[in-house]
Amino acid sequence: QASGLVELPYSSFDDDDDDDDTAEQDPGVWYPDPPKLSPFSHCVRYLAILWNLLFLLLGLLILAVGIWGLLAKSPLPGGERGVPLGSDPMLLFVLVGLGASTVSLAGCLGTLRASPCLLRFFLGAVLVFGGLQVLGGLLLLLARRQLRDALQDLLLLCLLRYQEDPDLQFLVDEVQRSLQCCGLESYRDWESNYFNCSSPGVQACAVPASCCQDPLGSGSVPNAQCGFGVLGLGVAAAGAVVHTGGCGAALAAWLRHQAGAIAATAATLVLVEAVGALLALRVLRDI
Repeated sequence: QASGLVELPYSSFDDDDDDDDTAEQDPGVWYPDPPKLSPFSHCVRYLAILWNLLFLLLGLLILAVGIWGLLAKSPLPGGERGVPLGSDPMLLFVLVGLGASTVSLAGCLGTLRASPCLLRFFLGAVLVFGGLQVLGGLLLLLARRQLRDALQDLLLLCLLRYQEDPDLQFLVDEVQRSLQCCGLESYRDWESNYFNCSSPGVQACAVPASCCQDPLGSGSVPNAQCGFGVLGLGVAAAGAVVHTGGCGAALAAWLRHQAGAIAATAATLVLVEAVGALLALRVLRDI
């Protein structure tokens, strides 16, 4: 009878059953815990979170400035705006602040939650921004003359719309006051604006107060009428009151003198973005 027993062939299903029992008893064997991060990886994550938080705050600040500028021009919901929303320069602050805060928030949440999707989005956005900055810098180097002509055309447009747009008025006043100039080519450029001698009102034959050599005079409050009647004077007499040189040449000279500082600022910004991208890459590799 013992010799009549038939030995069944080996079946792999028996091992499968054993494996299932083993997996149920000790699941850690088949699903091990992820390796612990090294101190260097923890430091990189903290630096990445801090980096993104700083840029998130900066983006929110720029966004707040843009929204404040838009609301300051139209405080009432039904109020009329002097400038269309699409051409308002404060809209640029809103877009830049919104973009910077969104990208920084994605990087911060991606680092905190260990989310590869958010980190890849952050890396893609940083690479796009950095590429656009490098491309813009190369275009500026290759087309410096065209840039100067474009700035002069922009300044001429600001002169023509000086009293229509408060933003352009502020820009022109700051340029004339800081560069100690008046008009595009000379102070006579204001004759093509509302200040020409044939215009009605007290501003006829006048130039803006930002053209004056001493707008304060003997007081502590700027004299808004210091440029009245200047266009009716001769060159020598007008030169004793206002700056007669144009802002076109002064702006070109300022750009040449500040070329090194502008290039250093752009390079620093690109370097900071590269550091953020490297931190995100390290966190993504740990994940």
